[in-house]
Amino acid sequence: MHSEPDYHHSDLRFPEAAVPSGKIAWRSPSNIALVKYWGKKPVQIPQNPSISFTLSKSRSETEVAYSPSVAGKPEMEFYFDGNRHPVFEQKTLKFFETLLDIFPFIGQLKFVIRSKNTFPHSAGIASSASGMSVLAMVLCDLERQYFGTLQNEDDFRRKASYVARLGSGSAARSVYGGLVIWGETEAVAGTSDFYGFPVNEGIDPVFQNYQDTILLVDAGQKKVSSRVGHSLMKTNPFAAERFRQAHRNLADLLKALRTGDMETFIRITESEALTLHAMMMTSQPYFLLMKPNTLQIIEKVFAFREETGLPLCFTLDAGPNVHLLYPASAKADILPFIQNELTAFLSPLGFIEDEVGNGPEKIL
Repeated sequence: MHSEPDYHHSDLRFPEAAVPSGKIAWRSPSNIALVKYWGKKPVQIPQNPSISFTLSKSRSETEVAYSPSVAGKPEMEFYFDGNRHPVFEQKTLKFFETLLDIFPFIGQLKFVIRSKNTFPHSAGIASSASGMSVLAMVLCDLERQYFGTLQNEDDFRRKASYVARLGSGSAARSVYGGLVIWGETEAVAGTSDFYGFPVNEGIDPVFQNYQDTILLVDAGQKKVSSRVGHSLMKTNPFAAERFRQAHRNLADLLKALRTGDMETFIRITESEALTLHAMMMTSQPYFLLMKPNTLQIIEKVFAFREETGLPLCFTLDAGPNVHLLYPASAKADILPFIQNELTAFLSPLGFIEDEVGNGPEKIL
């Protein structure tokens, strides 16, 4: 097993007379897991490895203004979609306080954070993945700018992934583009429970620009948070076998991704989605995040694939919304099906046309 990196650096502090002011901004995408992680150990360590497609259009864009703190501790204002957001403010401040051993300079600064998403928050699209990964990119960029560390891009991304993981497990994967594994697996050397690991070399071209049309069945707040759902795996009677299954599925899915085996890709991806929700339904207390329209859409996808032979499949995150995955070459045939057959099952927000993306970008 890989040992945990030591990112505790007490010397990452500004001279008292030279605490800077400035602005920095990044955008970072969400991701959609193909093999799911559900259940974790302290601190933010996954019970099983996962692999995801990093998305392109579903992202958080965050500008951070920083200036000397007059309180001698981290200060924060957080604005979401233009409005001050006390819940996000407290959550982010608490997250930053946990990082003081890693970035001591946080304690010298006041942060004014302005963030927005290109997708509905808390609706089963991984908003915490994009939101926490973008903050990790900002903090690592501040370290790189002012302390001269993290000049190597691999080192920069690895630390950002490690930090993002501490805020939200799935955020560890959003630091990279394309296909990303988080969690140690014998199938790929270099993978770790502590940070994400990109696996884009040797992947069949059909998967490199894969499409993800996100059907917004219900864009409201989830009734059960992912944090609570993860904790319930501690007593789920099927948990141990689920964790073993995830290891097998990840190894088999990687082979399919490398060989262009669409049939295996579809089988594992859909099975993983249903297994995730089965874990929710077999927890104590049990809960259900799918909606009736989620199931209607899944039935329509099964029928469409059988009738046409086109490689359309679905996956689900921890929510009711459906991610439809398919190769770019089939978009002209699949998009009319979505528009004509599936929009009746969607919320007024409709759907988002997304695809595999390249990961975070600095914008200021």
